[in-house]
This record gives sequence, structure tokens and C-alpha cells, in this order.
Amino acid sequence: MNLNRIDLNLFAVFDAIYTAGSLTKAADVLCITQPAVSNSLARLREMLNDPLFVRTGHSMTPTPVAQNIIGPAREALGLLRKSVQESHVFDPSTAQKAFNFASRDLLEVSIMPRLMSRLQSCAPNITLTNYEIARTNVVSAMASGSLDFFADASAFTDPHLLKQKIAEDRFVVMARKNHPELKNGLTLDTFLKLGHINVSHRKKGAGPIDIELDKMGKKRKEVMRGQHFLTVPSAIVKTDLIACLPYHLAKHYDLAIYEMPFELPKLEYFLYWHVSADHDYAHMWMREQIQEVAKTYNH
Repeated sequence: MNLNRIDLNLFAVFDAIYTAGSLTKAADVLCITQPAVSNSLARLREMLNDPLFVRTGHSMTPTPVAQNIIGPAREALGLLRKSVQESHVFDPSTAQKAFNFASRDLLEVSIMPRLMSRLQSCAPNITLTNYEIARTNVVSAMASGSLDFFADASAFTDPHLLKQKIAEDRFVVMARKNHPELKNGLTLDTFLKLGHINVSHRKKGAGPIDIELDKMGKKRKEVMRGQHFLTVPSAIVKTDLIACLPYHLAKHYDLAIYEMPFELPKLEYFLYWHVSADHDYAHMWMREQIQEVAKTYNH
């Protein structure tokens, strides 16, 4: 039997006939016409190669084959009904669900710990996973359901994605304490003179800081480039290098923090999700939790 050709609606009719014992009563229960019930029964009889019901007086008596399949059929229909009902209801206190995130250091360091703390009390069986993924693979991963959320500070546009701004930040300069060149503070000249650690996922190319410096006809001294902000503090504490980090990452470390010696646009962080998940109740609930937690980002 080719399962791809099975019409599940036929089993709903089968269940109604079995319960009602009559085609007419089954039609009333299903709110369809009796000829439609008869047609469905004929198709099911052909598919299963069995009459399924035989007329006994004014009622339909199930055959042994019908008696054998009614239990599994009802169980399957019940699972389908339960699945449909649960898709419109989400109870975080009992839900067992895993949410997958792909984000830079922002979410993992500043938001995910607060989110996990919040979920421990209201959704103890929900788990979170954050992993790295190439931006070119984000849309396909979300479409397949293997990725729920993508968070980034960069603009990311795709017709299949929706987004919401969740936080703002600013760049600051981080250096080791008692840096010999920073006893009197940080000036633009000192900023340009010192060696920099540049954080970028690209092997080369200008970022927002370099773009602003280029507008002023300036260029900083890049001596090291890495992919993650989290690796910067361990390099800074042992050298005279400096680095530009988002403030809400920099503040977690026992290092010196200076304001940028020139104006920079604000950092804006966005949460992205696939359009197919926009009205999913579990997904909607998680977006609300992220938004609530993100409100504390500036504290």
C-alpha cells in the first residue's frame, strides 16, 4: 500500500460510521451529506480490500478487519487532533522544547544568561542552544526548522526573514589597567598611535570604526585581527594593545574602559526569525521573553 495515496479524511469517516453504526448518523456527525459518506466508505473499502461494514437490519456491523483497525485508527486520529490543538496553545510551564540560536557574543554573554535565569522559574523544561553559522546559511537553516533565531548587530535583509530591534549599545575602548600611554586619558592621537586588536568575521576589510576614521582621513594601527570579542581581554591584559568593544561586553572585565575619542553611530542589535514561524505560539512566547530580557540590557 502506498502511504502517500492515503486520504486521512477517510479514517475520520470510518471512525464516525463505526461509532454511529449508520451512514446517515455518520453524515450528521461529520456535517456532510450521506452520498459523501458513502463515497468515502467505497474508497476506503477499495483501498483496504475489505467491505469493512455489512448491513444488519438498520445498522452497519463492522467486519473483523474493521474491528482490528479501529483502535490504531482512533489513536492516530487522536494524535492528529492533539497535535493541531497544541499548535494553538503553548504552556511554558510544561512544554519540553529546544530553541536554537545563532548569534555573536551579544546574545551569548549579555542576554542568554539572563534569559536562562528567567526560564528556570517559568519554563524549566525548555533548553537553549547557541551556535555559530555562516550568514549565507541562516535563511535555509531557519526554513528547515533547525534554527529558530539569529541575532546580529549588522543589517540583514531577506524577504523570508522578519526582524525586531532588541537592544542598543556603543563602542568603547578597552585597555589594561595602568597602561603607560593612557595615564592622562585617551586622545585621538593616542588611539591612532597604539596597536589595535580588530574583531571581525572577515579576513580583511574595513568595519564601522575604520569607515568613520577613513572619513576623517585617519587610519588605526591594526596588529591583530580575531573573530570573537571574547578573546580580546586575555590578549589585552598581557600587552599594551587596545581594542574597541561594545560597552556591555567590555564592562564584564576588570580592565580599563575609555570612551571613543570620536563620534560613532550607535550599535543596534536585531533579532531575526523566519516568516513561517511568525504565528507559532511557542515562537511568539520566546520572542516576548527575549524582548523582556533585552530591556535590562542597558543596566
